Amino acid sequence: MVEERMPSPKVDGFRMKVKLEGKFSDVASALNSISFLKIAKEKEGVNVAYVESRSIDKTPYLFSMMKFKKTEIDVVYTVPNNVSPTKRKLDVMRYLLNMITLVEPYYEIDNKVVYQLIEETMRQLEEYTTGDYKTLYKKYDQLQREVENLRRSTLIYKGQVKSLSKENYELKNESDELKVRFEKLHGGISDSVLSSRVQEWVMEHNGSINIVEFARHNKVPEARVEDVLNDLVRQGYLEQVQ
Repeated sequence: MVEERMPSPKVDGFRMKVKLEGKFSDVASALNSISFLKIAKEKEGVNVAYVESRSIDKTPYLFSMMKFKKTEIDVVYTVPNNVSPTKRKLDVMRYLLNMITLVEPYYEIDNKVVYQLIEETMRQLEEYTTGDYKTLYKKYDQLQREVENLRRSTLIYKGQVKSLSKENYELKNESDELKVRFEKLHGGISDSVLSSRVQEWVMEHNGSINIVEFARHNKVPEARVEDVLNDLVRQGYLEQVQ
């Protein structure tokens, strides 16, 4: 059996200009308060990894990495094929802004840089949602037509079902009438009951049967008795002696 592998995600990133005013050790300590982050302090900065999901072979699949340096913060993240790149970027920015609130005492951050980054992402998101809205409206319009067609088909089917129900009711009445006539014609005895009576009669009469007498006693046609006898012989329940 061949395992289906997940398609490799795309990789994207951005950069934010900052100025370190404290120590990298202070930055690492502040970020360590977030339990799900992986922190690694280096000489040139502090690396932060956030793994959101892994593939079947435990390889990180959906994740983001931030490197806090002296003059900038580099951000790299993966974008799955089924996720909007702009929405994914917005999520990663939210993670980054939450981290910035923790390391703010050790960095000088120009608010204009943050606003520009947010504004650019929101513009991209607006373009994405506008395009999605057009596609969505087109699909909605198509679904409306399909629903209308289904509604008309349902009305047609309801009429057909009503007609079939009427026919089925009439056929049932005819079947009931035929069943009554059949029972009257055959003395009101089913084939299985008649077979049992034939076998009992044969046992009680030393292995023989008088068809005329049996038919008169059970009020059934002689021809039907002969048919039952032939069936019992064919099935091996009785043996015909010449």
